[in-house]
Amino acid sequence: MKRIDVVKKDDGWAGESGGKTVSRGDTKVETVRKTAEVAKADPGPVTVKIHKENGRIEEERTYPASADPKKSKG
Repeated sequence: MKRIDVVKKDDGWAGESGGKTVSRGDTKVETVRKTAEVAKADPGPVTVKIHKENGRIEEERTYPASADPKKSKG
């Protein structure tokens, strides 16, 4: 499954996948929206990991939602 990470940069926020920037924005909200558009346009399943400013993962989303793995304990 392809993975895109939304991370804080010196000049704003970026969506990155495999070392390449796939989306950019001045705010986290704007970048998450742009990254979701990129993920929805991809023909395969994509997981988007949204990070806090400190780098820790805050939230994870899967596109399409039907590709979301079953919930697991822990």
